Amino acid sequence: MCVALPGKVVEINDDRALVDFNGNKVSALTGVVDCKVGDNVLIHAGCIIQVVSMSEAEEMNDIFAAIAEEMGEVI
Repeated sequence: MCVALPGKVVEINDDRALVDFNGNKVSALTGVVDCKVGDNVLIHAGCIIQVVSMSEAEEMNDIFAAIAEEMGEVI
């Protein structure tokens, strides 16, 4: 199973974006996705694959938090 995680673009340099995942910042390739600073994006395998709305990103984060809680983990 593959999982794409939502994060917020905080910086763009050429074909790479710095994306914030709840305080953890990672670099991802923008590829063919047209994104800008402030966008919520899905990342899989180091590549931005889609821009999503704030509500979609929040819903996904809530689902991941519920799964982690069910498994007894803290995220």
